[in-house]
Amino acid sequence: MKKRMKIISSYGVELRKQNIPIRQTLEIYRSAVRYLVKVYESVWEELAQIENSKKRFNAAEHLVHTTKRNPARFDFDFCFPKMPSYFRRAAVQHALGSVSSYRTRLEQWKAEGEKTGKPYLKSEQYAMPVFYHDIMYRENTEEKDAAFLKLYDGHDWKWFATRLKHTDMEYLRKHWSGKKASAPTLEKKHDKYFLRFTYAEEVSLNRTPVKEQTICSVDLGINTDAVCTIMRPDGTILGRKFINFSSDKDRMYRALGRIRRFQREHGSCQAQGRWAYAKRLNTELGRKIAKEIVFYASENKADVIVFEYLEMKGKLSGKKKQKLQMWRKRDIQKRCGQQAHRKGIRISRICAWNTSRLAFDGSGEIARDIRDHRLCTFQTGKRYNCDLSASYNIGARYFIREILKPLPETERSLLEAKVPAVKRRTSCGYADLRELISEMELRKAA
Repeated sequence: MKKRMKIISSYGVELRKQNIPIRQTLEIYRSAVRYLVKVYESVWEELAQIENSKKRFNAAEHLVHTTKRNPARFDFDFCFPKMPSYFRRAAVQHALGSVSSYRTRLEQWKAEGEKTGKPYLKSEQYAMPVFYHDIMYRENTEEKDAAFLKLYDGHDWKWFATRLKHTDMEYLRKHWSGKKASAPTLEKKHDKYFLRFTYAEEVSLNRTPVKEQTICSVDLGINTDAVCTIMRPDGTILGRKFINFSSDKDRMYRALGRIRRFQREHGSCQAQGRWAYAKRLNTELGRKIAKEIVFYASENKADVIVFEYLEMKGKLSGKKKQKLQMWRKRDIQKRCGQQAHRKGIRISRICAWNTSRLAFDGSGEIARDIRDHRLCTFQTGKRYNCDLSASYNIGARYFIREILKPLPETERSLLEAKVPAVKRRTSCGYADLRELISEMELRKAA
């Protein structure tokens, strides 16, 4: 049985030719949104009575746009002459959403006793226009990496030819050829303008029964980027992999060291550019880790990728404070989820308590090596990799949860009585999974 899932992906294509009136177009569009926000705020009691969203939108547009059968109440057409209809409708939609959100927040504030700061309506709206196909955006059939945009030059709306970055267009042609893209949205980033294309696709998520699943349990770390283990429901280990981009981390840590020395001499105000470089290195490191995890899981035909639910609260202190702050654990899991779903692989999370503290063989708490934190010593004297042991426990906790959850209460209580450790998800591990499977097989044979 397979479950259908809709995935939305987007990609920004840089506009290479910058001497087109993008700025004037953006200014007039935002001015129109500001004008409409003030109009709809003044007549919101009238619009709020219309419950149907489509009818409310039509009523809002009739207030500002004159037609043969409808004289407008406000002079929007006079203030913004010849504005294309799709731009006007996009501005109306954005303004309606802003006023509706403000009114909802205001009612909640009053219902809560006006304890916190009063919400306010932003008149300065940083809206970005949408270039609808054939109306505002057309592909250039003569030139490969080019398009036509309808822009405002200060006097009138005209078509302007613009070049698009070749590498961006090659990416779209390679990965998204034949798939329909939505109307591109203008985007400004790092003083550059982009057209962001959005693609929607439906994928099938595999719903393999737990007894037939193969999972990839992942322990994300700081010393080792990720440790992956391929595991079966009976605890059989099919594969292990250590993912560690040491050169990328060294490059980032050297950049952070230069930032510290620079800030001691010149202060923190002049280090924004250096911090931006370090953050870009960190983001790229997260992308590489996520890509490698999903590739390894797909290569071994895993049905589920299992992570820890990592949540760090409280103040951080000590030598590793900066390393923990730069650790992109949530971003890696998010990227893995997006890439895994496209391949039909599901994502699951388990409680992170004691996965690294307890030995996978059930011998109790481990003792970390002071010199090398990647290694540890079990109470039996065995030396082992700490992250690998944690990945075994992560996979085991997933299977314990999924095996016990659908069982009837009586049968589950009997199994928990035989294997008491599986009652608490914060202390069970790999050894408890093996014991649980053995007990289930004995009961089945009897």
